[in-house]
Amino acid sequence: MIEIERKFLVLSTVFLKEAYNENRIVQAYLNSNPERTVRIRIKDNIGYLTIKGIGNKSGTTRLEWERQLPVEEAEKLLLICEDGIIDKIRYEVEVGKHLFEVDVFKGENDGLVLAEIELKSEEEYFEKPHWLGMEVTGDERFYNAYLSKHPFKSW
Repeated sequence: MIEIERKFLVLSTVFLKEAYNENRIVQAYLNSNPERTVRIRIKDNIGYLTIKGIGNKSGTTRLEWERQLPVEEAEKLLLICEDGIIDKIRYEVEVGKHLFEVDVFKGENDGLVLAEIELKSEEEYFEKPHWLGMEVTGDERFYNAYLSKHPFKSW
């Protein structure tokens, strides 16, 4: 139930040549409070309910609980979410022994491209691909809950 994740800006679309999978993700928040976000997500015709706790000081580690939902239930829950929909295409890219999930945002967040990597510990070494830019782990502006209220296009 603990998520250890680092997040980076992406410098170019070169990662697309290396991606082996892609999925459209649509999500919104029943609660976007940073201390306890409650998210509804639809990915590949499967619904998900996710609860995340507040991150540690570095923003790398936090509690995460997730369960699948029938897509019909997720669609109904999206109707009662807070304003602000996140729409993105997620690409999966293997680099060394790790998986990077690269999100290309659409709609009000068009132009933003972020890469995330989940780790087993905060100190775990991972290979950084050449298309990886500045680290933004812990910068709340790049959290999806924040982006749903303050879209990238308005920055």
